[in-house]
Order: sequence, then structure tokens, then C-alpha cells
Amino acid sequence: MKSKPAKESLTIMNELVLPNDTNTLHNLMGGRLLHLMDIAAAIAAQKHSNRIVVTASVDNVSFKESIKLGDVVTIQSKVTRSFTSSMEVRLDVWAENIPSGTRIKSNEAYYTFVAVDQSGKPIPVPEVRPETTEETELYAGALRRRQLRLVLAGKMQANDATELKALFFHK
Repeated sequence: MKSKPAKESLTIMNELVLPNDTNTLHNLMGGRLLHLMDIAAAIAAQKHSNRIVVTASVDNVSFKESIKLGDVVTIQSKVTRSFTSSMEVRLDVWAENIPSGTRIKSNEAYYTFVAVDQSGKPIPVPEVRPETTEETELYAGALRRRQLRLVLAGKMQANDATELKALFFHK
């Protein structure tokens, strides 16, 4: 498959936090944010692969800062690396209070998507071609994150996770 620059998958999504999206403390509900993040990540994966994609995994999502009623949520998502049929997508979530002019980073996460055909079978995706220093670092780290996901899911033996072992055992 043809490779694509990492920038081509960049997606920026904005959403206003309305009363129906909040809990009794007037903070955005976590499940609602995960829903929005899944959509933003899927769009980036679809842009990269030009295929139907399905969510394969969601890495740890920590809620660093609460997002308040009336804030604008901005989710930036980008494919960091692709494998045979899967793609890792990094998400950065920002909350902006427009009247006060404040903007905080609320969350970051990695989602994994698999490109599928019309019958739901995995199909190959284009390679990612990192162009910046940051893209190159994210690209390199994606293999370690993938191996960790596979080990935790029981789909890879820890002894086979060569990139992870290299972090701990230097020759």
C-alpha cells in the first residue's frame, strides 16, 4: 500500500458542552467525552485508510482536568502509525472557556482502529510516513505501545515483545 504523511489524517473536532452532557456537578460526563473521542479518532483513521474502520482498543484515559458546562471541547486526533490493517490514533483533548479566555489540556489517549471491508474482514492500510520530529517520536513509540496492548490482551507473549524488552534490558 502507498504511504501517507501523518498530517493527512489530522482531525480537529469541536463540541460545545451542553446541560444534557453534564453530571450534577456541571462537568462533562466521562462517557460522553469517550464517545466524542471515539468519533474523532475514527474520522482520523478513515481519512488515513479511506476505509470503514472499527475500534479495536482504547488505551488508558485519565481525566486530568474537568470540562465544565459551556466549555468548548476541542479534540485533535492523528494516526501515528499503521500496521497491516490497524492504525494507532493519538488524541489530545482541550477545554476552552471562551468568555474567560482560558484553555486547558484535559485528556490524551491512544485508540486503535482496524480497517475492514464490507463483510467486516480486516484489510491492509497505507503506511504512515512521519515528517516532523514529534511525528517520528510518536511513530517509534507506537510499536512499543502496540506490543504492550497485545501482551495485556493476551495476544502476545511477553518474551516476544522485543521493543518492550529493549526498554528494560540493555546489552
